[in-house]
Amino acid sequence: MTAHEVPSALMVDGFRARRSFGLGGLSKSATITAAAVLTVDGLIATRAPATLLLTLPATTLVFALAAARRHGMPALAYYWAKFSWRRAARCDVTAYRRLLLPHPYALDLPGVGASSTLIKAHDPTTGKKVGVVHDRATGRMTISTLLAPGGSLMAPTAAVRGSLRTWASVLDAMSTDEQVKGASVTIQITPGAGEALGDDVKARQDPDAPHLARRIIGELVRTTPHATASVAPWMSVTVDPNASANPPTDLAEQVAEALKVVDSLDLSGTGTDIERRATDVDLRRLVRSAYDPAVFNARDADFADLSWGECGPQAADDGWEEYAHDGAVSASWVLREMPRRPLAYSVLLPLLAPGRFQRRITLAYRVLDPHEGEAVLEREISNAHQRAQTTAEVKGRAKWTQRADTERAEQAAAQMAGGAQVVDWTLLVTVTARTTTDLPAARQELERAVKAMRGIRMRPAYGAQAAVFAAGIPVGYNPLVKD
Repeated sequence: MTAHEVPSALMVDGFRARRSFGLGGLSKSATITAAAVLTVDGLIATRAPATLLLTLPATTLVFALAAARRHGMPALAYYWAKFSWRRAARCDVTAYRRLLLPHPYALDLPGVGASSTLIKAHDPTTGKKVGVVHDRATGRMTISTLLAPGGSLMAPTAAVRGSLRTWASVLDAMSTDEQVKGASVTIQITPGAGEALGDDVKARQDPDAPHLARRIIGELVRTTPHATASVAPWMSVTVDPNASANPPTDLAEQVAEALKVVDSLDLSGTGTDIERRATDVDLRRLVRSAYDPAVFNARDADFADLSWGECGPQAADDGWEEYAHDGAVSASWVLREMPRRPLAYSVLLPLLAPGRFQRRITLAYRVLDPHEGEAVLEREISNAHQRAQTTAEVKGRAKWTQRADTERAEQAAAQMAGGAQVVDWTLLVTVTARTTTDLPAARQELERAVKAMRGIRMRPAYGAQAAVFAAGIPVGYNPLVKD
């Protein structure tokens, strides 16, 4: 085995996108809608046959767009999203400017974070302060845990396999807990953090040390600012405290219930080192520095007195492929397609490698409970068999890709029967440049990192830049958690 090979025991697979059964590349709902529209067109044509000259081409065009693909999504959905974004841009809905208004929540965060607020709580288990993000609209609460930037690339194979098994048990605990609605793991990489490290080394340097040692240390101090980065990982868990058998009666009890649920998730043995629960100051720092990267290395005292609304941007503009905010501009990408082959557990390493620009990689997921997961897989097996059978009736045999897709669906069901969990998940990446002129270079750096993963395909978050940006910071928003 060469240095670049990964043992088969550390390869992961089982990735499969949901596919409904439809005709001509349409989904099931689109097929039913197409049949209903064509029926209506036929009924109208019985009274006025001339209307077919208008209705039939229009109907054909709409459903041709629904069947076609653009950037991995239905072309109709893509063009409808672009039309909706342009209409919103004309009405200045995509622009945000913070204003001081008498409304009590006038200074809250923009977009999907508008209904969130920050609560400074006390964790009786550890005796420390904890920051809890409360969604006033849904009642859900999000608690973040700061992790230590480590890795397992040099760990023995047995240790990595043990970590994967332990992580599977954590997912199993999430699937059976009705209060856990979703979770996300984010890694933020900020380049140029070597200045602080260099100052610390200079302060610790012994003037009586040998000349060679002082010269080597001096060379490291000069080169470190250009070769290092600050890595800040954290995990956010979204909890619905009111989903318990005895719902809490007030806000304090809801916070206590949320803390109890998160404390029940034991991450020890997953290969992750836990630093502590994120405090309210930690959350202010992460959110504020995301909108204004210049304050990332500021002192904690600079964030302690900020209100939750002040952690957001002073001004922001949500573009079709970029998001401008407080002296910086970001571009966010989302997962388009996973490869149909096993992947090494270190496949995301190119995305995690430091570069010239700040980058946030977020893995958001929602673990389905066993009954929902079984229903989803049974439905996917039925849809796969129906697609293959329909193609065989028309062309004489099913496509090889359809047969392989059926086998993957059956394999997923067999894995679940053996104790595996069904997880809805997605990958979100945001890269931030300090100026608009640097944005093309930031995009190119991200594109190269995505191509280096060799199989995982991603695309820009068209018309949803602000939402994907917010999903990567601890403001209580998880795109997979639905009402």
